[in-house]
Amino acid sequence: MPAADTKASPAVGDAAVVDRPSPSDHHSKLRPGGPGYRRMCLSLFAAGLATFVLLYSTQAVLPALSHDLGVTPDQASWTVSGASIGLALAVLPLSVLSERFGRRRMIGCSLAVAVALGLLVPFAPNLTALVALRVAQGVAVAGVPASAMAFLADEVNPRDLVGAVGLFVAGNSIGGMSGRILTGWVTEAWGWRAGLASVAVASLVCALAYQALVPRARHFQPGSLRLAPVLATVRGHLSNGLLVRLYSLGLLFMTVFGAVYTVVGYRLVAEPFGLSQGVVGSVFVIYLVGTASSAGAGGLVARLGRRGALYLGIGTASAGLLLTLFDQLLAVVAGLVLITAGFFAGHAVASSAVSRTATEGRAQASALYQMAYYLGSSLGGALGALAYAGGGWPATVALTLTAMVLAAGVTVYATRKAVVSRRLAAVAAN
Repeated sequence: MPAADTKASPAVGDAAVVDRPSPSDHHSKLRPGGPGYRRMCLSLFAAGLATFVLLYSTQAVLPALSHDLGVTPDQASWTVSGASIGLALAVLPLSVLSERFGRRRMIGCSLAVAVALGLLVPFAPNLTALVALRVAQGVAVAGVPASAMAFLADEVNPRDLVGAVGLFVAGNSIGGMSGRILTGWVTEAWGWRAGLASVAVASLVCALAYQALVPRARHFQPGSLRLAPVLATVRGHLSNGLLVRLYSLGLLFMTVFGAVYTVVGYRLVAEPFGLSQGVVGSVFVIYLVGTASSAGAGGLVARLGRRGALYLGIGTASAGLLLTLFDQLLAVVAGLVLITAGFFAGHAVASSAVSRTATEGRAQASALYQMAYYLGSSLGGALGALAYAGGGWPATVALTLTAMVLAAGVTVYATRKAVVSRRLAAVAAN
């Protein structure tokens, strides 16, 4: 990618003062094996667990919820998409507050409110109330992704950032997996309301673990709450071609993931599979593949480069989508494994690249990525369910393959720009 695209957004107001590190700062930041690094990673791992346990708590129980409330798959999907929309709308404002009051505090407060709402969700009397509570829960939990990447970038040595971000994303994947498995089996035994209550309790445990483990912030400096510098910082990020491409990749990857995992439960409880609700929930153990692929993203980038890792993620996910078209359970499971591995690798690479690129206004840069990412989740869940209602699973696959083709197009464009940039630099050097 050209040099013009890889530079940081321009310094603007107080936000620039907050984010600009001095050379000596790198020596005092957390590194593997050093004091505080393990606690930092474990605390944000717990926060990531709680985030995905709560955010997608209804996804595995959608068939049971549809049956009990008498709603269609596309209507029930709004219990997932509504939470993602709430998060997408709130992540930028909460990132601004985190610049003023601290990333560490913002994550703790967000988890507390989201858990409290989670304990209310099982008592929703109808779909409208349930969706409203889920939107509010998405707004509450937004403080975690709004602050986590910037918190890591503040406190962790830049050379070790991809690995630390990968562990946070791994927490997301395990949270998504364990929450869905738990709700699936509890729902089969006692109904979907008991299933949602069980994940609320699990998220409470994760929130308490975060508070017990998180180290103090050593490099955070409070910024201003003035709107003008924030808007200027956001404009700077949106004028950075590299950041915009990373945002679009986050949206497209998550469109695929949101569509597949919102709809796959309906496919697996129907013929020719006819699986029970508990077994469908257990399918989400595949998230462990995402844990490995996201945690290994740093090594992948070191071997293949960022764009090479993205090509691999796109190709892997696309192959998985095609496999799921077969009406054999083994083929569907293998396809879900490939989709999950490709998605989490691509997400870890893109999100860590945002943190490294935006050396100023990191919280806003990460928030914009999270906005695009969770808008992709909302679009994927809603459009995937509509496609399934209109044309079955092949229509959902066609939608998601289109998203992967667009992601490949973005990456090809970036590769061509990088080649042109290198040629121009060689000519100038001669």
